[in-house]
Amino acid sequence: MTVAAKPGFAPSKETCIAGFTLVAIALHVVLRYALHFPPLHCNVPLFTALVVGGIPLVWELLKKLAKRQFGSDLLAGISIITAILLGEFLVAAIVVLMLSGGEALEEFATARASSVLDALARRVPSIAHRRQQGHLEEVKLEDIRIGDELTVLPHEICPVDGTVLEGHGVMDEAYLTGEPYEISKTPGSMVISGAINGETLLTIRAEKLAKDSRYARIMKVMQETEQQRPQLRRLGDQLGAWYTPLALGIAAGAALLSGNSERFLSVVVIATPCPLLLAIPTAIIGAISLAARRAIIIKNPAVLEQIENCQTLIFDKTGTLTYGRPVVTKILCADGFSHDQVLQLAASLELYSKHPLASAIVAEAKHCGIPTLPADHISERPGEGLIGAIAGHKVRITGRSKVAALNIALPALESGLECLVFLEDQYAATIRFHDAPREESASFIGHLQPKHGLGRVMLVSGDRESEVKYLAESVGITEVHAGKSPEEKVAIVKEATEQSRTLFVGDGINDAPALMAATVGVAFGSHNDITTDAADAVVLETAIGKIDELIHIGRRMRRIALQSALGGMTASMIGMIAAALGYLPPIWGAIGQEVIDLLAVLNAVRVALPAEELQDY
Repeated sequence: MTVAAKPGFAPSKETCIAGFTLVAIALHVVLRYALHFPPLHCNVPLFTALVVGGIPLVWELLKKLAKRQFGSDLLAGISIITAILLGEFLVAAIVVLMLSGGEALEEFATARASSVLDALARRVPSIAHRRQQGHLEEVKLEDIRIGDELTVLPHEICPVDGTVLEGHGVMDEAYLTGEPYEISKTPGSMVISGAINGETLLTIRAEKLAKDSRYARIMKVMQETEQQRPQLRRLGDQLGAWYTPLALGIAAGAALLSGNSERFLSVVVIATPCPLLLAIPTAIIGAISLAARRAIIIKNPAVLEQIENCQTLIFDKTGTLTYGRPVVTKILCADGFSHDQVLQLAASLELYSKHPLASAIVAEAKHCGIPTLPADHISERPGEGLIGAIAGHKVRITGRSKVAALNIALPALESGLECLVFLEDQYAATIRFHDAPREESASFIGHLQPKHGLGRVMLVSGDRESEVKYLAESVGITEVHAGKSPEEKVAIVKEATEQSRTLFVGDGINDAPALMAATVGVAFGSHNDITTDAADAVVLETAIGKIDELIHIGRRMRRIALQSALGGMTASMIGMIAAALGYLPPIWGAIGQEVIDLLAVLNAVRVALPAEELQDY
């Protein structure tokens, strides 16, 4: 499933205010300095801009103030009000432009046109096909009752949890359960809502109502997690928390000591934290642009500010640290049979099978340079496995449960999947499979603590314990949680997030609630709308190194943003002292602030032009 195209970006309220105010200021300058209109007429565009743009912005700031939210924009709001009271309408309009412009920049960077819950709802089929007296009828999901016989068409999404009555095929449950393979379905097999049917029509009996099925439970957890999602304190607000009181103190002191109220305005205008309001969003947009060029889509800019400080990294298993597909890991041959012989016979027969493990056997033979042989008389009857004739010999590939009655001495069961190969009804070998770890996974895990200070790495998966432990041992992870439902994953992530900032990496629908519960959620791959909408960032290329690049991009953005913000604030503080001493009138304070803004923004633009390597392992 691919990420759906999103509608175009619609201008936000802040964008409209910034544009309108810019036009108003330009018109004022033309009327005053080019056409020499009287002051009252020149100020009409400014009055209009302050009514249309200034009042809504100040109202929003007053609501924040009532909630005791003292952010970086509070000082800008005080500047607007003070400038209006003192008749400095151009100064007020410039501050409105700076405030709305900074917010518009970030709105543009984070524009999103879809929600996670909408994507979940779109994915569920609205109707099901119920068998009634030998005929198929379309019914709504809410009309399905336990015991109803339903037909699931090829490539259709399973509507409810149930049991297969007729048909033999496969279903893709990977994004729901964490199991990395397509799962074979035969009469008696369980199916879950949200799974994607393969190429074969299946008839199932509904075992649960739609509202109680697996997919509905994931939606419920998603709704609860969305309501409880933690609010992060942004970088600009952290800096503004101490800068704003300091600036107001200097402004009030200057006005009281001098007895001149204009000194107050002069100080707050030059102190307006535009390096916070403009430079930080500019750095964020630069980082978003850089990330996009590296196949990483940033959906929530807070990721860039928070990711460097994450101390716990939590991985889902399938498709993140692994390739998400089975590979042959062992061929255990019986006496009298060789590795190459067994692999050649098995691959020659599996060429004609659609079983989930067939492609892994064929790929292994190709990797070993073993040619396949012609096959005929191929059949795949229920309960017998895959049978055919290779070079005049009968070959059979089946499962352990299918030959239990034969009392054959077989290797002990281990983690992963397996199949048995018989030649002329004689046991020849056991072929074992695992969802193999990516080549770079172990080195990536090994560098996290020394290079990034991540003290805790966890593996949380819905897959079987044997498979999860096998992967954990392969890549060097010691903290393992296997067989976890979406509800249990969320609980684990929430508990870890209460102890330290967390980075969760997953790729399945069952990971979506956990992605939202973590401090930073990263979707690995663009397989479906639900996962990508739930995440703060989406890695489009399935390469684990992209996670490292994201950490480096965030670290670099934060460093340059702090340089721009703190450098601009330092320059503003020098200007505040000059204004407090009476050397800087309000209009020159506004102009001086614009120069400071320009320098801070130019420095922030460097984020989009990396000069260093973005991986260190």
